Amino acid sequence: MRPRPQTNYLAGYPEALVQELHELIEQGQFAKRLLQKYPAAHAVRTDRALYDFVNQIKQDFLRNAAPLSKVAYDGSLQVMKQALGMHTGISRVQGMKLKASREIRVAPIFKQMPPEFLRMIAVHELAHFREQEHNKAFYQLCLHMEPEYHQLEFELRAYLTYLGASGEPLWPVVGVL
Repeated sequence: MRPRPQTNYLAGYPEALVQELHELIEQGQFAKRLLQKYPAAHAVRTDRALYDFVNQIKQDFLRNAAPLSKVAYDGSLQVMKQALGMHTGISRVQGMKLKASREIRVAPIFKQMPPEFLRMIAVHELAHFREQEHNKAFYQLCLHMEPEYHQLEFELRAYLTYLGASGEPLWPVVGVL
């Protein structure tokens, strides 16, 4: 059986930056730097707490958008296959009414990450309810909701690269239900 190729989370970034990151990982410096910047994981452990967390962001920035039906950690999302989060919007006709369901599912790896990374993925998925494609308007909306969006996305991708290389999470989960 052939080994699976590693996912390249840093595709599209300048080669010099990617090389520098790989050197930091090899030298054992990346983990130290990331832990200095983000010392602890968040406390949003349950689906209910995640719903409240995401809904608060929605209320702050997308007040007029349709309400969220469900927000949950979803173990079926495979981080190593590029799925960090997922959003769905389904409309159904029930009698004479049109019922809309909007759901956000987040990969369980986010249970053991800093709150900034969880916020970044929540902002990303919420932005998809306004802009389906990853276009300029989409990223402008992400920046409106989280001014450090691009930096957080890069650091998350760098962490996933580190995780793929080492297999050791930096923020262990404590007391997960």
